[in-house]
Formats: sequence, C-alpha cells, structure tokens
Amino acid sequence: MDDDATVSAADIARLAGVGRAAVSNWRRRYPDFPPPVGGTASSPLFGLSAVAGWFRARGKKFELSAGERAWQRLRALGDDLDLAERVSRAGGFFAFQAGISDTFDSELDDPELLTLLSELTHQAGPVEAFELVCRRYFEAHSRRLSATPEPIAELMARLAGPVSTILDPACGFGALALASGAKTVLGQDSDPMTASIAALRLRLRGLEVEVHAVDALREDAFAGRTAEAVLCDPPFNERAWGHDELVGDARWEYGLPPRGEPELAWVQHCLAHVEPGGTVVILMPGAAAGRRSGKRIRGNLLRAGAVRAVVTLTPTGPDLWLLRRPAPGERAPSTVLLGEAGDDLSTVEESWREFGEHPESGVRIIDLLDDDVDLTPARRRTRDEDPGLAFQAVRTRFAELAPELPPLEAAAAEPAFTTIGELVKAGFVEVKYAPVRADAEHPPAEAGDVVASVTGIAYVHSGPPRPVGAGLTVYRVDAERLDAEFLAGCLRAADLPAASASTRIDSRRVRIPRVSLAVQREYGEVFRRLAEFDAVLRETAETGRELVRLGFAGLVGGRLRPGH
Repeated sequence: MDDDATVSAADIARLAGVGRAAVSNWRRRYPDFPPPVGGTASSPLFGLSAVAGWFRARGKKFELSAGERAWQRLRALGDDLDLAERVSRAGGFFAFQAGISDTFDSELDDPELLTLLSELTHQAGPVEAFELVCRRYFEAHSRRLSATPEPIAELMARLAGPVSTILDPACGFGALALASGAKTVLGQDSDPMTASIAALRLRLRGLEVEVHAVDALREDAFAGRTAEAVLCDPPFNERAWGHDELVGDARWEYGLPPRGEPELAWVQHCLAHVEPGGTVVILMPGAAAGRRSGKRIRGNLLRAGAVRAVVTLTPTGPDLWLLRRPAPGERAPSTVLLGEAGDDLSTVEESWREFGEHPESGVRIIDLLDDDVDLTPARRRTRDEDPGLAFQAVRTRFAELAPELPPLEAAAAEPAFTTIGELVKAGFVEVKYAPVRADAEHPPAEAGDVVASVTGIAYVHSGPPRPVGAGLTVYRVDAERLDAEFLAGCLRAADLPAASASTRIDSRRVRIPRVSLAVQREYGEVFRRLAEFDAVLRETAETGRELVRLGFAGLVGGRLRPGH
C-alpha cells in the first residue's frame, strides 16, 4: 500500500461501508484514530496506510479493491490541481490496453501505478476501469465540477431521438454524448483536460469522436458543419462570453445576443450546427425565458418556428428548450409547448408526444408575441387555465388536506437544560457554517444532519450529500447520543441570534432539554409531526387563496355560476 496516499473522511466511509457520521464519531471517541496529515480543518486528509492499520488492529474489514488501490496511487502521485491531467493519462493507458491507441503518455511512468492499472483493466475491462477512475475524480472534485445529472442527460437524449451524429459544443466530460447512443460525436470544451477525458470516455466505447479544446463561441471548431442533433448544457450567466468580438458573427441569424444574454448566443450557435429539420435540446436558466433584454430574439425564434417547447424541469430551474431548425420553404407552426415537469421527468416525454399528436393543445405563438414575449411556463399556466375546471380541482385538493395536530398534553415540571455549546464541547454534535458568499466553498449536508437558518428553518437532511446554501448551518450529530429530529425541533423553537450582520447563526446559547436518548426520540417524532402539520397548514392557506381567486375569476368569466 502506498505510504503517501491520503484519503478524505468520505473516502474512509465508503471504504468501510459506513456513513460519514460514523467516521466523525470514531475521530472523537478514539484517541488513537490517525490524525489528519493534510487538507483543511473542514476537509481533512488522512494517511491511507495509517487508517488501514487502525481498522485492522480492531478487526474491522478494510480491504482495498484493485480499483481503489489504483485510484489512491494515481491521486498520491501529485497535487490535486494536476489530478485531471493524471486521470487523462490513465485514460490513455486504458486506450492503449484496449488496442485503440498505439502508445500511452510516457510521463505515466510510475511502475506501481502501471501495475495497478493493468490489474484493474484485467478485472474490469478498459471501459469500466476508466469509468471507475472518472467516478472517483468526479467525487473528489464534486464542488468544483459541473456535470449534467444523468436523468436529465438521458431525458435530453431521448427527446433528440435516435440519431447517428450529435454535436455538443459545451461537452464537459461527455455525459450528453454518452447518453445519446450516437455513433459519431463532435464536441468542444474550453478546458483541455476536460475535453481530453471526454474524448477518451467516448473512444473507449468505439465511437467516432472529434473533440476540440477551445471555447465554442469564440472559436467555432465546426464552422460550416452540421449534425443530426445538438445537445448542450452550456455555462450560465457568463458575462465575458465574447460579445464585442462577435458582433457581426454569421451565427446570429435571429439577432445579436445582448451582452447579458450569453445563453441566447448558445441557442443560436446550436441552431447553426444542426441540419435543417434537426433537433436542438439545450438547458437554459429559467430567467432566459422572460428577460426583457432577450425578447427580440425570442420573438424571432417564435416567428420562424424554431422554438418548439420550453419545459421547466424543477421549481428553481433549469428549463429545457427544444428547438428545430426550420427547413427551407417549410410553413412555420402556430403553437408551442410550454410545460412543467413537476416531480416526474417522464411527464416531459409524455407531454412532448401528446403535443406532437395534437399541436392545437399548445400555446398559440401569436398570443406570445406581445410586449414581453415571455416563454416562462409557470406564467403561461396561470394565464391560460380554465378557471372552472381549475376551481373543481383545487377544491378537491383543499378538502383532502385536513391537517391533524399531533396529541400533546400539559407537563408537570420543567426539565433540566443544557446548551448547544455544551453539546459541542462534549462531542455530541459538530457545527459547520456555510459562508454567505454563494461562490465560496460550502459544507455538505449528509443524511441525518440537521440544517438550520437564522430565519427559523430547521430540518433533518435526507438523501445524498449536498452542499448547503449560503448562510445556513449544518449540525452533524452523534446518532448514538443525540437524536437529529429532537435537535431540529429545539433549533426551530429557539429564537436564533445572528453572530453578525452576515446572518451567520450563533446557536451556542440555544437551550436543549437534558433528557435520555429514548425521550429525545419520542420528542423528535412529535417535532417531526408538528413540522408536517405546519407544512400542511401553509399549503391549506395557499390552496384556499387559490380557491378564492379561481372562484372570482370563474364567476366573472362565465365558467362558474352560483350553486344551490
């Protein structure tokens, strides 16, 4: 085992088959747990050999697979800043092993690493071997890297339809190309190592690949060339995208993109590279559908029949735009689909299929060509709904809510109290603060962590780890001594003081009842039910207001009449 290899707490948890909270508990409980050898206070790194020795001394299972050993050796050979380059070189070695390259990078000359990579190739095959290395790299840099989520990538590929050639002008690590099933892939990415890794992932699958490491807007590597479909997840809100130097560019068929509308530059770039009648599927920020600065281009896209659908994938975005390059002499369509996916992405395909069969069900383009040219699906929904039918649906929903308060009774005496500050000192809980700046590194919330804000929000996080928002605080509890739901309820009940104008929470003086873990869990369950009751009350109030609005609109519009 490489004596220089280091692992994070997340690595240790994965290798030991436990959660991150268990690693934090071990560090607090056992004085002989290996101390950090690097990293930062919030993201420490530990010596792999020392950690493995600690596990074995306690008879705990801690065996490294060939893939883990290869990854740890690869990571130990240099700084993390150069890790992408080493991952790319490893991909070149796998390509050599697969017989699609005659040689591999001579700088990958570490005998131990080459032995481990060869062993991994023998066990898993070159394709899966490189995918394992890539997955570990993505995990190690999850806060820095932006990748299209796999379900969204697969949805975009299905909407594009079965095609043999695609182009992705902001290809990243190749997620959209891999999902597409195309045999020929044309791609660009401004980062050389990202482009190299994408090309290797695709070539290892036997695809015909051409990937260029240059910015697609400033240096169009495929000028004059087209593909059957274009899939794109471009960078959002980039102000320095080349507006001044691209003023007269031939791609701006629908109008010069304003300086603050780089996404509309990407839309037109994609349309310029798809065959007549071909499909463009692109992710866009929600604001791009309604910003006034982009209304002229949106209007031109609508008049030409280039925009076929705008669908909001999540309440906070992004939107998915489906576009079609008009064929010469083709009559422009009269409607467009505006929709929302809700909780199920499969509804997007169903809506698209139904719209194709019944285009009259869409929104009339002529109705969109007003002073705003607003394509925001949510706004169109409220404007176009039938108040009579909506009133019946909302009334049914209102009747179904019926909130139920959990049973509570008067207590005989006030319990003894401690504070969060004391619990931190005793090792019951670890507190991590997220900075107010959105572009700073934020701590992740893991399953079982309590997340709280100065505004009184407090909840127990579930699901995969996810960085928390600006200004929030993460409380990582020792689950064997402190119940997370109990702590969340206490935080929600507290009048949390802010430590400064930055709105960072100072929870050290928050009082916590000093009760046994069994009683904490009993309280925690009631706290959870109270929170659910509050959520239902809020939804009931919102639904009631919507019911009143629809009642007035339906009566005035003739869709409802007084009942008896």
